[in-house]
Amino acid sequence: MKKGKNKPKVKTSVSSSKTSKLKIQPTGDRVLIKESLFDAQEKTQSGIIIPLTVEKDSGAKRGVVVAVGPGKYDDGELVPVSVKEGDNVLFQWGEKVVIEGEEYYLVRDGEIMAIVK
Repeated sequence: MKKGKNKPKVKTSVSSSKTSKLKIQPTGDRVLIKESLFDAQEKTQSGIIIPLTVEKDSGAKRGVVVAVGPGKYDDGELVPVSVKEGDNVLFQWGEKVVIEGEEYYLVRDGEIMAIVK
């Protein structure tokens, strides 16, 4: 085979989301959340325990904010998103997406019910 001709295209490296940061930027007031399950015995830093029944009964999910959009425009002014990367949040709705083989939720800022501290 002649050099440079008919060579198959091969990726030389594959990045893993566990070892590298995701290269995704939500648009508008969208937030990318990685769902996380937690033990009912776990306490927040402020000492609050959120029982699993809260999640089951209300349909709420708990997750960690992975990426945030810039916000949305209201009357010509940019209103920034109310959470930041690394925040633990309770949320109810969102589109499930798979990125680099892992599941995430793409959620609008207004669909986040609380920041768990």
